Amino acid sequence: MNNWTRRKPIAPPGERSAGALPPSLSWPQLMAMGVGAIIGTGILTLIGVGVDRAGPAVLLSFAIAGAVCACAALAYAELSAMMPAAGSAYSYSYAGLGEAFAWIVGWSLILEYSLVVSTVAVGWSGYASPLLMGIGFPEALTRGPELGGLINLPAVAIIAVVAGLLLLGTRESARINSVLVVVKIVTLLLFVGYTLPYFDAAHLDPFMPYGYAAQVDSDGVQRGVMAAAAIIFFAFYGFDAISTAAEETKRPARDLPIAIIGSMAVCTLIYMLVAATAVGATPFTTFADSPEPLALILRSIGQGGIAQVVATTAVVALPTVLLAFLYGQSRIFLAMARDGFLPQRLAHISGRGTPARITLLTAAIVAVLAGLLPIGKVAALANAGTLIAFIAVGVCLLVLRRRAPAAPRPFRVRAAWLVGLGTIGGCLYLFLSLPAETLLWCLVWNLIGLGLYAAYGQYRSTLGKAASGG
Repeated sequence: MNNWTRRKPIAPPGERSAGALPPSLSWPQLMAMGVGAIIGTGILTLIGVGVDRAGPAVLLSFAIAGAVCACAALAYAELSAMMPAAGSAYSYSYAGLGEAFAWIVGWSLILEYSLVVSTVAVGWSGYASPLLMGIGFPEALTRGPELGGLINLPAVAIIAVVAGLLLLGTRESARINSVLVVVKIVTLLLFVGYTLPYFDAAHLDPFMPYGYAAQVDSDGVQRGVMAAAAIIFFAFYGFDAISTAAEETKRPARDLPIAIIGSMAVCTLIYMLVAATAVGATPFTTFADSPEPLALILRSIGQGGIAQVVATTAVVALPTVLLAFLYGQSRIFLAMARDGFLPQRLAHISGRGTPARITLLTAAIVAVLAGLLPIGKVAALANAGTLIAFIAVGVCLLVLRRRAPAAPRPFRVRAAWLVGLGTIGGCLYLFLSLPAETLLWCLVWNLIGLGLYAAYGQYRSTLGKAASGG
């Protein structure tokens, strides 16, 4: 069997492998992790970018991105309950598509999670740095070299704090996350409550000023409903981080599907409420491309006090996104270390039941990215990496339905072919709607990944060694 077709066996859902992480999470904690990962910079800032690309039709962009993610969430729900392993889409691809495909998906997930954590950390620093400089903190230590500074120390610091929480224990960090998620939801509902009385249907006309398909406008910006949907997609993903907690879930067959589907449903409802009240309360041109659109809308209708609350909540909200994605990336690295793609000693589990070594390695990688590199120029690559992973999950759902029809499925998706094809087709359409520069960098990233696999991964993997008698 060659490296493209050798697959890991599918273990029974209730079977725990040696060295597995201790189960400590219930479905409410998992759902809070998903909501914490999904609701962050996406709704707090991307609605401004979205209306700049699509006008009031950003509502349609939200609906399209949400529908595609809903299909992906259903596919994740079946596969996570069927294979409750730490590696998420990487592990599903290993079992369904083969080792080489799993490497590509894992490589794409590294891109997604690293850039999300780094970008969100830099975004958090943008809120915290003015406060720090007000008490004498050096400005050169609040921005990376590409912005004329030395290092973005606040971004590095918040990553260190979140990593410290994860090292304390999964249960402890989940409790803190749950509290912060409630704060975020209440704040967004406050925004809806205060803007709804100002809703004016006239603000929705013209509804689709830039058309439906993604196309480059006269100012060089790609606009249209699908162009906005490809960017707003960033606001929805995060539920996939739940699947990385499969090993640490008390009852994965029940809890994972509830948490994945539940977090998507809650966030989609909140997003549509926020988007509808935002575009209805004031003309979209007043907050298009604003870095703080929700606060700007509230100030424009005379609600400056609530605007300050929303802006302050951004500082509270962003660390929950960091926690979920840093957690998820460490678990994906853990799965890859177990499979031999990384040194297996990194898979050591500490006395607190956490993969301390891999968590520290993950935190170090994203801290370097956040502290030194020009994140703003490559952050859109996170969407490309996620879409590749989602496409792979849709393919795995269909392949395993054909290849292993009798395998136990504690949660079985109805209309699996519709869900699978919806995931694949929707994500592929969004992928092709990304800017050409993003697609080029994605190609470069994956060519580097394939080169590493050809030179190193295929020989170092556990299955590769077994096949060669090593």
